[in-house]
Amino acid sequence: MSLEPTLRVVVAEDSGLLRELLVRLLTENGLVVHGQATNLPELLAIVAADPPDLVISDIRMPPAFRDEGIAAAEQIRARHPGVGLLILTHYPDAAYAVRLLESADRAVGYIVKDRVQDTARFLEAARRVAAGETVIDSQIVQEMFRRPRPANPLDQLAPSERRILALIAEGHSNSAIATRLSYSIKTVEKRVTSIGQALGLPSVDDGDRSHVNLRVLAVLAYLRQAQH
Repeated sequence: MSLEPTLRVVVAEDSGLLRELLVRLLTENGLVVHGQATNLPELLAIVAADPPDLVISDIRMPPAFRDEGIAAAEQIRARHPGVGLLILTHYPDAAYAVRLLESADRAVGYIVKDRVQDTARFLEAARRVAAGETVIDSQIVQEMFRRPRPANPLDQLAPSERRILALIAEGHSNSAIATRLSYSIKTVEKRVTSIGQALGLPSVDDGDRSHVNLRVLAVLAYLRQAQH
């Protein structure tokens, strides 16, 4: 799969071997690697000097090896809202996903590093994030569904609605969900509306709805509940 040849990417990864692999995969598939960083200050400096189209960053980097990738995403989105953000992690933690989505409701992704071994899936995630979509790794979604939880609004959802919500969390559009589940688009739209009502999200008639990404709100509601 080839991406747009004009897409400019900054790669932030302290592991030299993984960084070289990422750079090779990107350049071999038509992307321009605009810069490389090994720590948080370097990443922020490169983006500030000349913002790219997409940042691909490890979640833990020097100086503290804690949450530098999420911290970078928060600062980059606040200062350069047009830059896409794809975070790579060994730690598929819903809390990190929630924090990331709270700082960015579009052009953002959170995937496990194992996806890099599947070139097609990795490049698809990069393409979708660069195009403005939200991508949460399916491993995170699946693990959250398996985890036992106390009673919460998600328990009101029918199995088909839970499946649709999981696909929304992974970043699929209504038309893609309809194709995957062999539903009509109207059926998917109706069930998305039902999901929103069950989770207490703004309705279609809400005057503020145009300012809210309901799909991201639904994912956030799902991930927050799944942490308990």
